[in-house]
Amino acid sequence: MKKNIEDALSCVEDHHIVMVGGFGLIGAPLTLIDGLTKKDVKGLTIISNNLGEAGKGLGILLTQNKIKKAVGSYFTSNREVGDYYQRGEIELQLLPQGTLAESIRAGGAGLGGYYTTTGVGTQLAEGKEEREINGIKYIFEPAIRANVAIIRAWKADTLGNLVYYKTARNFNPLMATAADVVIAEVDEMVEPGELDAESIVTPHLYVDYIVQAKQILTKEGVVTNGQ
Repeated sequence: MKKNIEDALSCVEDHHIVMVGGFGLIGAPLTLIDGLTKKDVKGLTIISNNLGEAGKGLGILLTQNKIKKAVGSYFTSNREVGDYYQRGEIELQLLPQGTLAESIRAGGAGLGGYYTTTGVGTQLAEGKEEREINGIKYIFEPAIRANVAIIRAWKADTLGNLVYYKTARNFNPLMATAADVVIAEVDEMVEPGELDAESIVTPHLYVDYIVQAKQILTKEGVVTNGQ
């Protein structure tokens, strides 16, 4: 279950679809992202709320030209994304934040997709199936799944049960259900039975590998904790 970073990321291949947890840099698996920056991989499709910040997190992968396409809802947190898009160096798929979350949840639940009123009558609905139900117009949003999900949790036991810390939880639990391989980066590992069972959000059956976090987010920015 526990792996070093290089071994855990060996499952990520060229042109893979990779889900990455986080909201901004909060709850982002910064250690695993750093591992991807050192891996010889290209043509990735990244599914994440945003692409980090300029020179931070997924923003580094962007400048390494390892990202072919990004699916998310808040790309303006990193102004460089707009520059890459304008030059035709990245493809972007913009989804409302709730739609992004629900599409990932649907993928984890084994659904093909769902109907929603969000985006009806806007450019986001162009090319999508539209259906009227009880006099209300809906558009169809397909479910989202990935080859690999890299996520961040607070604590894990050695079986892979995960506990999250406050708002760092964000998209991470959803992504843990919607990928073929799930790699969790954690601050602390304990023995089975040491976690409060009522606090476990992601059961170990969803988690394939665990790595120890080496990069953490502080008020001063991203730092290495020396582990």
